[in-house]
Amino acid sequence: MAVTAREALPPLCVDLDGTLILSDLLLESLLRLVARNPLYIFMIPWWLLRGRAALKAEIAARVDIDPAALPYDVDLLQWLKSEGVSQRRLWLCTATHERLAQQVAKHLGIFEGVLASNAGINLAGRSKARRLVEQFGERGFDYCGNERRDLAIWQHARGAVVVHGSSRLEEQAAQVTEVLRTFPSQVHPWALVRALRPHQWAKNLLVLVPLLGAHRLNDMAALRPVLLGFTAFCLCASSVYVLNDLLDLDADRAHPRKSRRPFASGAAPLAAGMIMAPSLLAAAALLATMMPLKFQLVFVTYYGLTLAYSLFLKGQVLIDTLVLAGLYTLRLVAGAAAAGLPLSFWLLLFSVFLFLSLAFVKRYAELDNLRRRQLLKAAGRGYHIEDLSILRSLGAAAGYLSVLVLALYINSPEVQVLYHRPKVIWFLCITLLYWISRIWVIAERGNLHDDPVVYALKDRMSLLTGFAAVVTVVMAM
Repeated sequence: MAVTAREALPPLCVDLDGTLILSDLLLESLLRLVARNPLYIFMIPWWLLRGRAALKAEIAARVDIDPAALPYDVDLLQWLKSEGVSQRRLWLCTATHERLAQQVAKHLGIFEGVLASNAGINLAGRSKARRLVEQFGERGFDYCGNERRDLAIWQHARGAVVVHGSSRLEEQAAQVTEVLRTFPSQVHPWALVRALRPHQWAKNLLVLVPLLGAHRLNDMAALRPVLLGFTAFCLCASSVYVLNDLLDLDADRAHPRKSRRPFASGAAPLAAGMIMAPSLLAAAALLATMMPLKFQLVFVTYYGLTLAYSLFLKGQVLIDTLVLAGLYTLRLVAGAAAAGLPLSFWLLLFSVFLFLSLAFVKRYAELDNLRRRQLLKAAGRGYHIEDLSILRSLGAAAGYLSVLVLALYINSPEVQVLYHRPKVIWFLCITLLYWISRIWVIAERGNLHDDPVVYALKDRMSLLTGFAAVVTVVMAM
């Protein structure tokens, strides 16, 4: 009887985490579990005391994944499909728990069988090597892996496929078996920097506004602590952005633009993000301890609110927009606290209405994008397509209320003291009316793809409007 190509070649055993997918299912499922209920954090050490196999089993029993949304290595997957069609049998061999591994294998439909961890065995390293030798015999299989501990498996394999490995790993694999093929790393060096979202730090310039409003921007004694506070807020914000991206993987992958974020796309390792988030927060907290007590209280409130927003408030209709407006306003409060300045009631009121309008326009733009893609509900949010009209009304009303507050401020006694030509400031009302109306027109046309503040920093007309506002204030002074 003739021997087919599939029978002639040894089976190809493929690792999952970091190889077939640009992620780690243990960390992904752990993050999903914590995002659903943060109290599970206290159960993890108890499960881990019983071993990694028990930990994986406990997590897998409580979590489901969407295999279609995982960040696969497209080049590797395409090669595996071509190999599996006529060349050889494919097996998925992974340290991931068997329940999750079976879901991936069923979705892909290219594997003959699955070998994975269960409640009693953590199938990794030497344990996996023994299992593969038992299943296929010594040198009776090829293995596709990505890390140093896979050397224990390649020692018993006929050939190695090195995926996402360093040149050093390729050399080590070549010393124990034949390297059949390599696939380059998909991790991008600047991905972790992008995960910090440094472009969002511009929002923290709001801490300078109280100094600017009090005409004390040239007072170095007040400016130094404010700049220190600005740095603390940047580090804190980046910590929250990283944490939010880790907890929001599913929603990000369902979004056409957010799916390209470093952790959602697999360009940055989840383990690095889980180290970065607390490290950035610790650095920010250290800077905050050098600041006045009022600043520290505002800082703690800001972080607590952002953490609550990341965990569950962002899914609460209307509450999420109020929280976003509050976070912007807290930056102003922090700036005043750092400089030791009294906080203006007018500034607080103006900030709340203006940033509430921007929060509404952000949600409106997200929903409008879904409507154009013929989806009915925002992933990870509580809004439906039917909410577009009410969001438009609420957002426009809040924006125009901020203009009203500015107009009332211009007629207040404080303006007469601070400005030499207070009537010139009326031009600010016209400028603000124009910009708010324009941002809503852009959102209505479906052209607002970024956070409105970030969009304004890139938009030429918004920058010209801001320049006109600065000129107006200088002329009034």
